Amino acid sequence: MNRPAGYSGTPLAKKLGIKPGMTVGLIGAPQEFPEVLGELPDGARLSAGAGGHAGLRIWFVRREVELAAGIARVARLASEGPVWIAWRKKTARSAPASGPDENAVRNAGLEAGLVDYKVCAIDETWSGLLFARRRAPTD
Repeated sequence: MNRPAGYSGTPLAKKLGIKPGMTVGLIGAPQEFPEVLGELPDGARLSAGAGGHAGLRIWFVRREVELAAGIARVARLASEGPVWIAWRKKTARSAPASGPDENAVRNAGLEAGLVDYKVCAIDETWSGLLFARRRAPTD
């Protein structure tokens, strides 16, 4: 999970929106992800799993069946703060044939009442969409 040539020089923590003092919940993160993420802003910390409060969550999805099974739960977590849903790029050697792509992730999020508003190339293996809860229309 190294940054290949041509990727932004912006620190990954900043690209993902990690702020000082924030707790970031990691769901299904690759073991090496904290190293790839690099230095966090002051007071920010990582938390494994979906439990507990987090100002931001990052869910790493490897298979479409996993996406379908977990999207409702993750959408509920979005009431606490934004959620990144990351998928393996099709160009990644480790990407399973049954893995979701950007369209599958976006469609699952939209169907669960979320709205995507940012995309990020996390590294050479993972990309992600940032989702938030859809706001109720105002009159």
